[in-house]
Amino acid sequence: MNAQNSRTVAAAALALLVCCSAWAQQAAEPATVPAPKARAKAVIQIWLAGGPSHVDTFDPKPDAGVDYSGPLVSPIQTNAPAIKISQLLPLLAQQADKYSLIRSMTHGDDGHETAAYVMQTGHVPSDDVVYPSLGVLVSYFKGYDRGYKSVIPPYVVLTASLGRFNETGFLGQRYKPFVTGGNPNQAVFAVEGIFTLGISDQRQRNRRDLMHTLDSLGKAMPGNPAFELLDRTEENAEATLGDARKLFDLSQEKPELRDRYGRTQFGQSCLMARRLVERGVPYITINYGGWDDHDRIFEKLRLRLPDLDKGLSALLQDLSDRGLLDSTIVWCSGEFGRKPKLDWDPPWNGGRNHWGSCFSVLVAGGGFKGGRVVGESDAKGERVAERPVYPPDLLGSICELLGIDPDGPLPNSREMKLQVMPSWNNGKEGKDLGRLKELMN
Repeated sequence: MNAQNSRTVAAAALALLVCCSAWAQQAAEPATVPAPKARAKAVIQIWLAGGPSHVDTFDPKPDAGVDYSGPLVSPIQTNAPAIKISQLLPLLAQQADKYSLIRSMTHGDDGHETAAYVMQTGHVPSDDVVYPSLGVLVSYFKGYDRGYKSVIPPYVVLTASLGRFNETGFLGQRYKPFVTGGNPNQAVFAVEGIFTLGISDQRQRNRRDLMHTLDSLGKAMPGNPAFELLDRTEENAEATLGDARKLFDLSQEKPELRDRYGRTQFGQSCLMARRLVERGVPYITINYGGWDDHDRIFEKLRLRLPDLDKGLSALLQDLSDRGLLDSTIVWCSGEFGRKPKLDWDPPWNGGRNHWGSCFSVLVAGGGFKGGRVVGESDAKGERVAERPVYPPDLLGSICELLGIDPDGPLPNSREMKLQVMPSWNNGKEGKDLGRLKELMN
């Protein structure tokens, strides 16, 4: 190995520390905004990318007829009197006292990119401004420029980027999420910049020692401030990487607990999210894709829903058992629901299209009450029948529980008068509209 390759290895080992330093040192001057009292410390967002079917999960319609319900005609009564859910979610049925369901979520957008933007930011897309996602907002208001000290960035995505739009918006790259990569269900969770598959810790140490042996310039200039800074940075990076390796090493968890979450990428991501909450990370997204079921939806749901059921139910129970649920918001949604009326014609053979007119969201913890239902869809799940909930209502409620003023200003370099969350209804449609006060403790 030559000196150049050795330095390349060392540079890779320093990647996480350098990234964290950039986030911390380049942070913009925070705005002085009076904030509501925080009831939540962290958020776990379970993003069901592609758009899950609400009528096959959290808002079943067994009496709507086979063209709407398909074969799923036996919803389960949960441990909360107000809630019945899909027969394919028996474990979540036992946890309903810990979560509530919004069955009247709506934005009317059926495009993946634009609907994802609306659900993640609370704002309608425009040519003038690209708003940051909720995770990035939390990174701004609860991150390094507000006293956050951890070497793990304040916004972590497990395990792939959301990808539908630029999450940072006008706030810029210094608030971008740390996307782990890798698969926590593998023997080694190969987190970007922390683990390298095929290279043991001993081999990494041997490479570092070899780099020091080949560093003739550093030896020739002892006491040089630049080299001393590099040495200190390397020492900090080693401490950082060692600490981070322990955090992302799921083998430290009991095998039976890992089994309870499910030995799948999603299940182990849920367990990893709990570990990040314990570490003090304020926002974690689990990006769980594959829900864009245009064809043969029931075949796919019978494979995928048990995975969601096991991982999410274990997460709720584990957070509760550890006394973390009261301070941790969990919300589960996609960019939209799916069309309630099935398309039986080839090549769809029982598929559902995109549906932004009415769909469901699960919320739990961090100040949200459990065992309740907000809103109602019509008899077929096609339209909102009662109490529409818009994206800024949901996201604004989460902000409020985190101690972020959803009506406060959002600083920007163009000095525009921007608000953290907009209001879509302006009080025109009834006194019960707006943020989820009926669910907030």
